[in-house]
Amino acid sequence: MTTPTWGWQPAPDFAAGTNVGRFMAAHGIESFDDLLARSIEDPEWFWDAVVAHLGIPFDTPYTRVLDTSAGIPWARWFTGGRLNMATACCDRHAAARPGDLAVVWEGEDGAVRRWTWAELRAQADGLAALLAERGVGEGDPVGVYCPMLPETVAALLGVAKLGAVFLPLFSGFAAEAVAVRLEDAGAVALVTADGFHRRGSVVPMAATARLAAASVPGLHTLVVIPRLGDGARSGDAREVAWPGPAAEPVAARSVDSEHRLFVAYTSGTTGRPKGAVHVHGGWTVKVAEEAAFQTDCTPDDTLFWFTDMGWIMGPWEVTGALANGATLALYEGAPDHPGPDRLWAFLERHRVSILGISPTLVRALMPHGDGPVRAHDLSALRVLGSTGEPWNEAPWRWYFEVVGGGRCPVINISGGTEVGACFLAPHPVQEIRPMSLGGPALGMAVDVFDADGRPVRGEVGELVCTKPWPGMTRGLHGDPERYLETYWSRWPDVWVHGDWASVVDGQWYLHGRSDDTINVAGKRIGPAEVETVLVNHDAVVEAAVVGVPDEVKGEALWCFVVPAPGADPGDRLAGELADLVAERLGRAFRPASVRFTPALPKTRNAKVLRRAIRAAVVGDDPGDLSALEDPAAVEAVRVAAGR
Repeated sequence: MTTPTWGWQPAPDFAAGTNVGRFMAAHGIESFDDLLARSIEDPEWFWDAVVAHLGIPFDTPYTRVLDTSAGIPWARWFTGGRLNMATACCDRHAAARPGDLAVVWEGEDGAVRRWTWAELRAQADGLAALLAERGVGEGDPVGVYCPMLPETVAALLGVAKLGAVFLPLFSGFAAEAVAVRLEDAGAVALVTADGFHRRGSVVPMAATARLAAASVPGLHTLVVIPRLGDGARSGDAREVAWPGPAAEPVAARSVDSEHRLFVAYTSGTTGRPKGAVHVHGGWTVKVAEEAAFQTDCTPDDTLFWFTDMGWIMGPWEVTGALANGATLALYEGAPDHPGPDRLWAFLERHRVSILGISPTLVRALMPHGDGPVRAHDLSALRVLGSTGEPWNEAPWRWYFEVVGGGRCPVINISGGTEVGACFLAPHPVQEIRPMSLGGPALGMAVDVFDADGRPVRGEVGELVCTKPWPGMTRGLHGDPERYLETYWSRWPDVWVHGDWASVVDGQWYLHGRSDDTINVAGKRIGPAEVETVLVNHDAVVEAAVVGVPDEVKGEALWCFVVPAPGADPGDRLAGELADLVAERLGRAFRPASVRFTPALPKTRNAKVLRRAIRAAVVGDDPGDLSALEDPAAVEAVRVAAGR
């Protein structure tokens, strides 16, 4: 990898005005590198100091920061302490700043709603009171199958208030995918909406939710939010309308720091989803710290992450923004509907100051050009976030220079549903090179190991974590052995995340999932490396690369390319792209095939499903595709592959 030039370079006095700078000053720490080293070497000091600095309220103080007596994989944090995420993220702000703006929402149809902290609390209390009346209590799982509405945020808080467990479910799931997760968790209630708008069409969510609920015998309550005005009208005794604001406040139940807060399901390579368990103490502290120190979130900010509540970034943005007293911005629909400037217009209207999107979404919006961005006043932006996929340089620079005007750091984070937060992240007080993840997040003992479990620099290896952290999953719901096998079985007390990473000149980079790695004649390569070469060609908008069985080489590279408007997707371009890969990466990696397709299979959060592409080519089981946004994209790949 060549070393790119610097992208973000903070001014000499920049750090003093940031959250992390104020934390350093409070503890007499002169440099960020010194803070990072101390946070990793002494995590108990660091996380205890974070709780105090951010004022995270514990009703009962904890007696110990970290307890590993049951083993590193089963570490417990803030033991003896009692709290509730809803208090940290809502009730304390509603008491101190009742009239300030907590949530601003915009629908695809142009509707806008704003809730103050007092209104957010009243709505959360209304749901909590309703669920309690219907028998939902401490530890009971409650599904939240909703678009990104203000009521969706209130639902998470209302469930948390009772000490119940929320299950954030992807809003694009079909009935079977919803039912599988509800049944696996033992859900007793489900919150949904009557529908929502996406790309000019109405998505009938309540109809899907009713089908799912019908196959979950233990589910006794279905709450329907009237997004389109229909509310609950099925006649089913289990079904009730969203209750609206409570007449009287509902106190949040004080629960143990290790009490379950939510179970987040993530799709595996088989058809069986994994339910990552997160808890009140560890999740709230870790995510509040990340939003405060990585995105510099303050009460003066408006934070928006383009996500769905079924992706871990949904609960992350709710917790990160609200725990820090910021305004949370939500958008319901597609980022380019009805025009290519919809996202940028949304940011301007609501004065968004912290923006998070995926590299894949940036690549999808770039072909519209700079005009739609420059037509809007984005001067309120001060921090850009990204996650979900590795970057390539041209889109990164477009995001940094065109969207951010060259004045906003790109905080490119990497973690996961099971991580509950981030392993890697730059911080605004650091210099940041294009595409870089900066380095370890504060308090995170991450490393890159070779095949023998030794740390390596300057070459690609496995991303690992060698110490526990507060936001880590407390196992996979109902399957502790699968948890240990998946993350802890390769090296003793070392979490293996499944990502390829490298460290070059002190900067950390990701190279895709290690289970996506392609072995061509004994030479390993990550698909992201090949895709970066392809998308640098002017005729290519997007690309995905998979390994296909080959009798001679073991695996051969097959490239699926979305051509740019006006490009001629024929043999000449295919040959040109194959030659380009060979020139940049070596003749051994010349693709066996370059195929053109109008679209790549993605989730609604714009993550490319490479396993679905490979399965379409070789005829394998693609595994869980319930998060797929457009099933027709898989068929398009199959046609392009000649299958």
